Amino acid sequence: MGGLVEQLRILRQQGREVLLVSSGAVGLGRCILGMEKNVISDPANVIDRQACAATGQEMLMSTYYSMFSALGMECAQVLLTQQDFSSPQRYTYLADTIEKIMKKGMIPVINENDVVTGCQELDKERCFSDNDMLSALVAAGVQANAVAIMTDVDGVYTRPPETQGAKRISLFSQDCDVNIGKKSSYGRGGMASKINAAKTAADGGACAIIANGSNIANVSKIFNGEPVGTLFPSVNAPPSRIHHWLAYAATCTGKLRVKSSALAKLENTKQEGLFIDDILGVNGMFGASSAVSLVSEGGERELARGLVQCGATEIEMQLGKHLYDLAVMKSSDMVVRAQL
Repeated sequence: MGGLVEQLRILRQQGREVLLVSSGAVGLGRCILGMEKNVISDPANVIDRQACAATGQEMLMSTYYSMFSALGMECAQVLLTQQDFSSPQRYTYLADTIEKIMKKGMIPVINENDVVTGCQELDKERCFSDNDMLSALVAAGVQANAVAIMTDVDGVYTRPPETQGAKRISLFSQDCDVNIGKKSSYGRGGMASKINAAKTAADGGACAIIANGSNIANVSKIFNGEPVGTLFPSVNAPPSRIHHWLAYAATCTGKLRVKSSALAKLENTKQEGLFIDDILGVNGMFGASSAVSLVSEGGERELARGLVQCGATEIEMQLGKHLYDLAVMKSSDMVVRAQL
């Protein structure tokens, strides 16, 4: 941890704003409470895991606070749950809060609040399941320039790095042929999770780099543009904060089946949304301003996502009557094209 904090100081001295997504509370709490590792790794032991998180959280942040203070910096704890990404308003408030912390000269230390989110059975709609995706979603919200995703290998390889013939991919593209091996020993996510998170961050406008965290000096090397790890270039025209939220974080509470003729409208950058006569049917119950999935006529393929102007009951009542100008606002063209 000390080496990491020193690396973050280097970045701050270079005039950069820094966010840190860090776990560790559950592991520290387990040691304090004297529990075996297999106890908290069992998904059935929800209460034990949450108790460990509550016990270890204070020690984790106290350690970070002491280390940052010793180097003349301050940090602020930001604990998140799935609900913080449940609506565009909450997502915006979250991003604005983190930006305010950084403007005050502090480093946000971000993590999922495992004290209240230990039961994944009750958290069925999850937009992130590990810190890899959490960092990508936060990066898009605050419009970060770059994201470093640290692991225990030197980047993304064409095949598991311990196998013969494996080659590190320095620049990732959609054409890259990758054979994913076993999970990384870092946290919950494996390499597949990290690749998915890196793509999400890149689609949000941030360059993403997967690199080896065992060599802590890689942190400053990454942000100084040195050739370490695997680079995922950012898209040239990133979507807005809300459009990225729609694509990657929103929980769709229903579906609208749209006519085949509406596909051209979804692809047309000048089209502002779908009309009632573009819609064939409604699945699910939702209110106005909810996020919904726009699916093909048979319902087997998602075409796009959007925010409805009125609820499911109102749309069903007006189908074919043309009484509402807009049934749904489409998501950004970039996101829609990616879903077609």
